[in-house]
Amino acid sequence: MIGAHPDDCDEQSAGTAALFAQMGCPVKFVSVTNGDAGHQSMKGKALAKRRYEETQVSAKRLGITYDVLDNHDGLLMPTLEVRLEIIRKIREWNADVVIAPRPNDYHPDHRYTGVLVQDAAYMVAVPDIAPETPALKKNPVFLYFQDHFQRPNPFRPDIVIDITGTFDKKIAALDAHQSQMYEWLPWIGHYLDEVPKTETERIKWLALRATLPISPEMRTSLEKWYGVEHASKVQHSEAFEVCEYGAQPTDSDIKKLFPMLGK
Repeated sequence: MIGAHPDDCDEQSAGTAALFAQMGCPVKFVSVTNGDAGHQSMKGKALAKRRYEETQVSAKRLGITYDVLDNHDGLLMPTLEVRLEIIRKIREWNADVVIAPRPNDYHPDHRYTGVLVQDAAYMVAVPDIAPETPALKKNPVFLYFQDHFQRPNPFRPDIVIDITGTFDKKIAALDAHQSQMYEWLPWIGHYLDEVPKTETERIKWLALRATLPISPEMRTSLEKWYGVEHASKVQHSEAFEVCEYGAQPTDSDIKKLFPMLGK
């Protein structure tokens, strides 16, 4: 799972990551930037160090691996150099599934992370590209994280995962990113005065903020994968769209790649 910043994957997919980890499946989060601009008072190397340390706390809580690339926050461009970094990361992990943002988003780092992963989608199997890292024998399935942007086309919830059972782990992962959840995001979003003072109250507050509505389209997808009865009881979910690049999975393929579906 590849995000632009050191908390992006946690927000988009920590519940699904925790489910995979519980089943013994190796999961890696990759942040394409080091997060060195995402704070109202800290900056540069000190902030990047703090944010890296937060990723490692999150990783421990989820039971996953978390890598942070050393590209500047807010200055990411879809260059060949960064594309090769991502190709190497995907190959080194021998990924079956790669999940990243769609390339239409309010934040340029998010957009360009989507472009970079799309640009890597075919090249991970081409031996003469980044030949120092062996090319994959198979092309992974590439998916998009959920978003709310409507243009040029709205997000399509092809796969929706019931994370009700791992929602607490998702909140624990988000809580690890103290610089973001309780400082930067509330400051830039003008709700810093709403952040509780105690740890217990902060966890409750964070859980409320992370509880998102399940749209009718997502509920329909849940019914497809879990059945109507189970779908009606889902309280928390994470959704993904199949990218047109990379391997194109059948429903049977998706069930093999996401064995938690229907259970």
